[in-house]
Amino acid sequence: MLRIVVHAGFHKTGTTTVQKTLRANARLLKPHLRVFLRQQMRAVCESARIWSVSRSAEDMARFRNEAELLAATWNANDPRPILLASEDLAGRMPGRRKLTEYDAVPTLMHGLVETITQVHPDANLQLYFSTRAAAPWLASCHAQHLRAIRMVMDGEAYAESYRSSAKLDAVIQAVTDAVYPVSVSRCALETSSPRPLGPLTPLLDLLDFPAATRAQLLPQAAANPRYDPSILQALLDANRKYSDPDLLKATKRAILSAAQNRGPQ
Repeated sequence: MLRIVVHAGFHKTGTTTVQKTLRANARLLKPHLRVFLRQQMRAVCESARIWSVSRSAEDMARFRNEAELLAATWNANDPRPILLASEDLAGRMPGRRKLTEYDAVPTLMHGLVETITQVHPDANLQLYFSTRAAAPWLASCHAQHLRAIRMVMDGEAYAESYRSSAKLDAVIQAVTDAVYPVSVSRCALETSSPRPLGPLTPLLDLLDFPAATRAQLLPQAAANPRYDPSILQALLDANRKYSDPDLLKATKRAILSAAQNRGPQ
């Protein structure tokens, strides 16, 4: 039976560290697992991001079509399970393109599950989500927005405005309802981080990954550690000061370059 596990997010819950660890151990993983990261399913991920903003029937049809094309490439006779791992499968993160919630996720997961099941009706399909406590998750999202977009709210204002977006367990419950009877599991970053392979560990558990090979895998340092508050303040000041996109980009590039020289805090 073809086994498929989908790790669709959430953003800022160790997903980049999971993907970094998968890439670093690709040679050891390949005999036991077929891994699809964003690079291997770019069209599916991008169409999910587009639909999360537009909510149009045309864009949902495009997302399902891209998922169908991807699933059609999977050899059902290959005994290795399949792992899809990208937070972009959950669409854009709250705070981007006027999104304030993860309310797109249940519909995206329903569409993905239904499409994969149509292509591989006998597959054992499971969904997995990594989560994080509300306060550090909101702080991490805010820091990401400061770097990537022209976020002008400070951390306190952001946390207040986007507090409802941090109810990740409620989103998972909505996903569970949307994809029933497909199994949906979760693990908090606070629980997975101390484990031997960090946030990848619960996924390997879910996949029944061979213990002997698991012992050979190399853990990776946490990706995207949060910068010192002074760096975040400098990014916020730049976002508030400069409206010209090129000047803002250059200023933030200089701030982040200085931060790299200092090292993460």
